[in-house]
Amino acid sequence: MKVMKQAHVFFLLLLALLLSSSPCQARAISPVEGLEALRRGFAGISDFTAEITQEKRLSLMKRTMVMNGSLRFKKPDLFFMEINPPFSGRMLLHDNIIEQASGRDKPSSRIALPPEQGLKQWFLKLATPVTSLPDGVALQADLTNSVYTITITPPGKGQVKDISIVFLADGTVRRLVINEQNGDRATMILKKLRRNIGLTEKDFRLE
Repeated sequence: MKVMKQAHVFFLLLLALLLSSSPCQARAISPVEGLEALRRGFAGISDFTAEITQEKRLSLMKRTMVMNGSLRFKKPDLFFMEINPPFSGRMLLHDNIIEQASGRDKPSSRIALPPEQGLKQWFLKLATPVTSLPDGVALQADLTNSVYTITITPPGKGQVKDISIVFLADGTVRRLVINEQNGDRATMILKKLRRNIGLTEKDFRLE
């Protein structure tokens, strides 16, 4: 389903939150400090679930669609998202393989991402303290009232232009923004996040 096409980056996504309403300005921090804050926050998280609200702005249609649903994530490489009617759809990401289904009675589609964009590769990079940025990755970071924002520009010429992740020091992801090369923009807000509830592979199926 087109509106879900880039949800896989959600891990990085992982990835949705409203910034604090305090008038304090954001303080720029080094990219390494921002990525290390994300690594520390996720170090104690093995899985999580959340409810989501996603706003998808389509550049060609000059409109914004609002969708609601839920997601599940399990280290190191499982991510599942389901969108409620009227935009019904399900998406499963297993490392770098995406499967999508737009209806219960319709066949699923399968997409293979470049290996370097797989979830497992990213978690391998975050397995040890961050002292330098991964090769080819551009990153900006800031800190506002204990809320971190990092913007990642992935390497290569894929469809994703950049990804912004807003999170707390304990790894709670509040907002994810994905900008695509074609001008489309998806903003995902996470609510009612539950961590370390013991998800298994059985929780990550399109059926």
